[in-house]
Amino acid sequence: MSNEKFFSKKELLKPRNMILMYSRGAFPMADDSGVIEWYMPETRTVIPLNNFNVPRSLKKFFPSSNFEFRIDSQPIEVIKNCSHREPTWISDELIEAYSGLQKLGHLHSVEVYVANNLVGGLYGVTYRGAFFGESMFSLVPQASKCALVKLIERLNEKGFVLLDVQYQTEHLKMFGAKEISFDEYSNLLVESHRKDAVFN
Repeated sequence: MSNEKFFSKKELLKPRNMILMYSRGAFPMADDSGVIEWYMPETRTVIPLNNFNVPRSLKKFFPSSNFEFRIDSQPIEVIKNCSHREPTWISDELIEAYSGLQKLGHLHSVEVYVANNLVGGLYGVTYRGAFFGESMFSLVPQASKCALVKLIERLNEKGFVLLDVQYQTEHLKMFGAKEISFDEYSNLLVESHRKDAVFN
């Protein structure tokens, strides 16, 4: 498949249709006008769950941090925080669609708190043994990085196969993220479909 937009229909924002799209390797993004399209790039970025890296500075930071971590307590709030940037691909309509995925048990978040205040986190969508990472945010230094470490730990504990992070960034490179062809990615998808992993 090319990395061009291939279709956009409101019907696809229904929860079960969204999961079908994710299971095939597609993901949604809103453009500047708020129109939501589905994308399936030829090159994908994954963090290998059996060969990831935790930056040395983060290993030193963890023991002294005052972070509290929670799972799935406020996934929609995490998404809203992730959307507070310009430009953003997370539209109000997409947030509403994610709420539908939450009701089906496919939307998940790792949250970081300080003094009971949400200061960072990430969210994604699961289907069987795959976690499709969508976005992260940080209001204090290191919060999103620590959330990512906690996510990787949890995915390994629960027997997940695939951590899809869509596109490569310098931030993700520190954790061992690598770009792979869509053929390689499809093989990982097939393997993940064989796993009946449960995130929480």
